[in-house]
Amino acid sequence: MVATRGLFFVSLFALALGKPMGRNMKVHESREGIPDGFSLRGAALPDQTLKLRLALVQSNFPELERKLMDVSTPSSANYGKHLSKAEVQQLVAPTQESVNIVNAWLKENDIDAKTISATGDWLSFEVPVSKANDLFDADFSVYTHDASGMEAVRTLSYSIPAELQGHLDLVHPTVTFPNPKSHLPVFSAPIKPEAQNLTSRAVPSSCKSTITPACLQAIYNIPTTKATESSNKLAVTGFIEQFANKADLKTFLTKYRTDISSSTTFTLQTLDGGSNSQTGSQAGVEANLDIQYTVGVATGVPTVFISVGEDFQDGDLEGFLDVVNFLLDEDTPPYVMTTSYGQNENTISRNLANNLCNAYAQLGARGVSILFASGDGGVSGSQSASCSKFVPTFPSGCPFMTSVGATQGVSPETAASFSSGGFSNYFGIPDYQADAVAGYLSALGSTNSGKYNASGRGFPDIATQGVNFEVVVDGQLGGVEGTSCSSPTLASIISLLNDRLIAAGKSPLGFLNPFIYSTGASALNDITSGSNPGCNTNGFPAKAGWDPVTGLGTPDFNKLLTAVGL
Repeated sequence: MVATRGLFFVSLFALALGKPMGRNMKVHESREGIPDGFSLRGAALPDQTLKLRLALVQSNFPELERKLMDVSTPSSANYGKHLSKAEVQQLVAPTQESVNIVNAWLKENDIDAKTISATGDWLSFEVPVSKANDLFDADFSVYTHDASGMEAVRTLSYSIPAELQGHLDLVHPTVTFPNPKSHLPVFSAPIKPEAQNLTSRAVPSSCKSTITPACLQAIYNIPTTKATESSNKLAVTGFIEQFANKADLKTFLTKYRTDISSSTTFTLQTLDGGSNSQTGSQAGVEANLDIQYTVGVATGVPTVFISVGEDFQDGDLEGFLDVVNFLLDEDTPPYVMTTSYGQNENTISRNLANNLCNAYAQLGARGVSILFASGDGGVSGSQSASCSKFVPTFPSGCPFMTSVGATQGVSPETAASFSSGGFSNYFGIPDYQADAVAGYLSALGSTNSGKYNASGRGFPDIATQGVNFEVVVDGQLGGVEGTSCSSPTLASIISLLNDRLIAAGKSPLGFLNPFIYSTGASALNDITSGSNPGCNTNGFPAKAGWDPVTGLGTPDFNKLLTAVGL
């Protein structure tokens, strides 16, 4: 069988080189119509240059997924035995057959593409609109985002030669539209916080109205002792020119972490032309929030701010794909990555969503915990919007990352009404949460029937506080709310757990979900009140066990220590 397959491949490749591929085109991706909020302006200029990316089919992703679950499931004998960079690359690199066939097609069409990923699964090239239309049987046109005026050249469908099926995964950007509505936290007017007892483990009374590091430490039993392991890094990603200001961090630490040096800071990595201006007026609410509540809560954990510039190469993903490929190329990526940005799942193509999700699986297999804020629109998406059916967010629907929702209040905590949650339309229910989702749907009954995909991956997975966080921006104290507060909080807790694990000679937690849906579930505080309204409904109600508002609940550091065997 092997010899026969090899002969067939040689013959096919020779055929591909010997004559042009026929015009037997097959529709590869399409969308039903123009996305809400966009209008067609007209045909794109034929000589306008398009920057396109090709993703080749990865060789053995099913085996990577199997190994990811094997090293991430506490009951497995291989739990914690994460894969090396080389082992991951070997599983996802495209086959030589795919490389040869795609390159033959490119050569035939006089296209000079460059490889832009370590495994060779991503290629990029530039062509005029007229040639792109011909290559892909497409109709690239100019679309305008009505609210912002942003213009984008896209097509509603494209095709590829039949010979490339099974070898070429997607062409981008094509049917994926931009996401100009940024997912950022709400910044309220300046506030004057009450005095707090920063050393007592009792929850300060002021935490009922404002959240500080001391509140989080008290609510979730987070230690104040300094982490010891220098290899244990925490990455905070920054996009859309959101800059983390060191002077504001110093002010924040001086006010809220009097027990540590106010000079404690973060390191910087940049890509896609990123920078981190220290001009006070350019301090970003999101970037400052994320940095102040990682440096300020994950005591002593080395924190890196990854600033992604506006020259991102991944089209409409605002640098999401670029940053994950950047980390995959590192020999020792940070053990935790938190991102407080996102978009609605329906804004991107299924193929692109799947490709990015698979990249998170690669990082997870190497021992990285990937956390994303679930969004702030309840069941209406990443931000509140009008809708008839519930809108899942991305990448929260991806089964290979951990989605973080929001709570509010103290004793008891309740779901924050804006906490995005629901069920993916792109990804099915993963095994690790099948029982939890089934239990919730049974209890939910017919409520919201027809408005969501009952067979989809449920999110969020977990939650933390997300309302009335005190931050410093350009020297000014203000209140912030959103799941943007929740993800860096959880990232800090996981990083402190990793510090204890590494100090004990154990592996970091890596991909969290198989753990938190099994042995880790008992270490979480179940949230059973509140809901996430949207789409002219009350959304989903929080219930006992997992729910699509707060996930499995909120963390207790001491109980998590026990759950991880410390």
